[in-house]
Order: sequence, then C-alpha cells, then structure tokens
Amino acid sequence: MADPFLYNTGERSRYGCLGHEVQIEHIKAYVCRPSFFTDKAVIVIHDIFGWLFPDIRYIVDLIAGHGYITICPDFFKGTDPWKTTDHWADFADWMKAHDPMKVDKEADVVLKYLKEQCGAKKIGIVGFSWGGMAVHHLMLKNPQLTAGVSLYGIIRDSEERYNLLNPTFFIFGEKDHTISYDQITLLEEKLKQYCKVAYKIKVYPGQVHGFAQLKPEDMKPDDKPYIEEARKDMIDWIKMFI
Repeated sequence: MADPFLYNTGERSRYGCLGHEVQIEHIKAYVCRPSFFTDKAVIVIHDIFGWLFPDIRYIVDLIAGHGYITICPDFFKGTDPWKTTDHWADFADWMKAHDPMKVDKEADVVLKYLKEQCGAKKIGIVGFSWGGMAVHHLMLKNPQLTAGVSLYGIIRDSEERYNLLNPTFFIFGEKDHTISYDQITLLEEKLKQYCKVAYKIKVYPGQVHGFAQLKPEDMKPDDKPYIEEARKDMIDWIKMFI
C-alpha cells in the first residue's frame, strides 16, 4: 500500500503546547481552554498518528484561541498509534484493530465530561483523516453534536452515510490519492438527494492528504494560502453553528 502522507511526518518542528492533559474515565485527553468562560466546546479527533502528535495539539490550541473549550481524546485508548517506522503493508490489519466507526462509547464519555465538568451546552466536532471518518460516522449517529467538520476522511461503504443529523462540512485536497474525485462527486450527489440538514463540500487546489493540520513553520510556501483558507473555513463553519 502506498504511503498516503506525502509530507514527511517524521520531520516536524517542535511545539510547546498551551493546554494540559486530563484523565476522563478510561480515556486520556489533551484539553485547551480560552482565557475567558465559555459554554461552547469542540472535540478534535486525531488522525492515525494519535493524540500526542504535535500537529493535532496545535489544532486544538488554534480552535481554543477562537473561544472554545477544545479537547482531543485518545480514541486509541492507550494502544499504539500508527508510527512512521511501521510498514504500509500492515496498514489494513492495523485499521481493523482501530476502526474509526467504533468511537461511539468514547465520544459519549467525552460529551458527558464537557457537559458536566466544563459546562458546555453546544458541542461541535472536527476530525482529520482517520478522525474525519470518525466525524462522518458520529454526525450520522449522535444528535448531541451540533456541527461537524470532516477533513479528508469519509465513510465509503454504507448506504446510510448520507443521512446527517446536523450540519457537516467536508474538506478535501485535490491531490489526495486516498480519496478519488469520483468519491467526492458521489458524496455530493447523494447528500443533495438525501441530506436534510446543512452541509458543505470543498476541494482545495493542489493539496494532498493531511494538508490542513500543518503548523505554519512546516508548511510549503505554495501550499500555505490553501492551508490557511481551509483552517479559516473550518473555524467559520464552527462559528456558524456553535
């Protein structure tokens, strides 16, 4: 299997996190809060590299800076994330053990924490790659989530994947070879036919899988405008509904 991550995930600048880690029942999580009180929150679902990956923690801090209690739980529940030293020939087996459509229990634990411990009344969700698939799944299943953003991750093999419960934004890179243009077109056609809530699909020119979570110092100059546009679009979608 080809490596879908065309950026070298092993070469990242260091990042000093603004938040802290917490234990929520059986789940560890990274949390960052704004400097003022808010009853709005966003759950961030990590990609295959897990909740400790610097890019994801940067995204958590970024969203918190826009006024949201933001949390990234370890949806792998202490098991090993995919590592840059792993072999892609083993990826299918790894995915079977880390199914992005089996995140409901953990999502409910985190939703309870945000409501009861943080006072959150409106909660959104954002996910990248593996996490994007999990967001797509949860936006079909969990009405507690006010809005969602799925970045380069969709459910492909379910006829129920178009009945979104709440507004959902799907972000893709034009050159993402893990998701074909035909799949994006099919998603758009079926959502137009079946979806009864607000949705949006946007494809960013020239961008590959994983583009939207890079820290500024890790961006390639030609990609920077599209990465910043995708992030602004993500935040604007959250602000529209939460």
